[in-house]
Amino acid sequence: MNNKRLIDGVSIKYWACVTFASRLHPNDVRMFCNNLVGACNDIGMQINGRPCVDVGQARPDNLEAALRNTHRQSAQMLAQQGVTRPQLDLLIVVLPDANASFFYGRIKRLCETELGVITQCCLPKNVHKGGRQYLQNLALKINVKVGGRNTVLEDALNRRIHLLTDLPTIIFGADVTHPAPGEDASPSIAAVVASMDWPEVSKYRCLVSSQGHREEIITDLFTQVKDPQKGLVHGGMIRELLVSFYKANGGRKPSRIIFYRDGVSEGQFSQVLLYEVDAIRKACASLEEGYLPPVTFIVVQKRHHTRLFPEDHRAHGQTDRSGNILPGTVVDTKICHPSEFDFYLCSHSGIQGTSRPTHYHVLFDENNFTADALQTLTYKLCYTYVRCTRSVSIVPPAYYAHLAAFRARHYLDDGLSDQGSSSVASSRQQDRTAPVKQLPKVMESVKQFMFYC
Repeated sequence: MNNKRLIDGVSIKYWACVTFASRLHPNDVRMFCNNLVGACNDIGMQINGRPCVDVGQARPDNLEAALRNTHRQSAQMLAQQGVTRPQLDLLIVVLPDANASFFYGRIKRLCETELGVITQCCLPKNVHKGGRQYLQNLALKINVKVGGRNTVLEDALNRRIHLLTDLPTIIFGADVTHPAPGEDASPSIAAVVASMDWPEVSKYRCLVSSQGHREEIITDLFTQVKDPQKGLVHGGMIRELLVSFYKANGGRKPSRIIFYRDGVSEGQFSQVLLYEVDAIRKACASLEEGYLPPVTFIVVQKRHHTRLFPEDHRAHGQTDRSGNILPGTVVDTKICHPSEFDFYLCSHSGIQGTSRPTHYHVLFDENNFTADALQTLTYKLCYTYVRCTRSVSIVPPAYYAHLAAFRARHYLDDGLSDQGSSSVASSRQQDRTAPVKQLPKVMESVKQFMFYC
């Protein structure tokens, strides 16, 4: 990030900070906040130098009350100043010294599903060190969480990406996370993200839903409910995201759909193809009669044992400093499927260990992508990941869906995993018939941004 600026830095007028770290003095936290504001402003954001309320300090056992209190105090301050929307743009939270991951989940659940506030959590050890690189990484996350853009592909701005920038195109990413082994009562969580800003495709809106225990097929992609008054009511995640795209792009419908699906094994290809592509079709048709944009459905696989090495290990032009293959290496012959459309792409530069290429398997393609066009598009997208300045190993929509599904797991009550193993074992049969535990709804003021980053 040295000497670089964000393409679309946001303005943050109202923010606050609360700390639960007992070992840090409030003055250290204030100094950290000042340094963070300076780092953000240096790269193109505009952040007010003073918080709405003074840095609050509280004990971890008083976490929820402290967060609600900070939220209420700042709302009162803003209302006194005559602000039309008395809401914080950002709340910085310094986590407790011990058991930070447990408190992290509680903070995210409260702020995103009840208070409607975007939060940025920091570990006490990082606040204490507060190095330049750490502050710049935080700045990248904060910018997208509040609605900005960090990077945009030059080819996207100049409309030079084949089968993406010629017509309004929406890119979906989807993933399902399952509970840990032994947790027989917890539901699986599905997350779907979709790009909202064509042609830049760098902002992704996210929806999450819970479903049956260890179900891999996403059940809420398209839903139909019979209402006594309204008749048949259509819904589902795909439909809602298509409507959001329509509103965000000045009333233009997507003319093309590209869908990256993470976490599907080869044995489930036919099942996913049969159900999920059908759900995408039905969601489109429910919006307008005859509306059927062409769909390309790609499965993203990271769990495999294929590794790629240069033929000549001494050829410096074929390896990076760590001896790994160069980012952008594609293999789509010999070791791939003899008749289907698949390829291995190593899109990142290996820093540690041996690079693991990602396997992309195209199950369905109505857009008639050539191998080169899809490989190039996928590789270029890997440079748009918001949390770092390098290319990442899997395509960002799939990455974001993975992050969002893990975030939503924090929204479920923590009591589920604390049951005794005997009671879990005895309730296995009942779990199949019991209704799935629903996730609390994410507040609209949070949902419109990339809060899951």
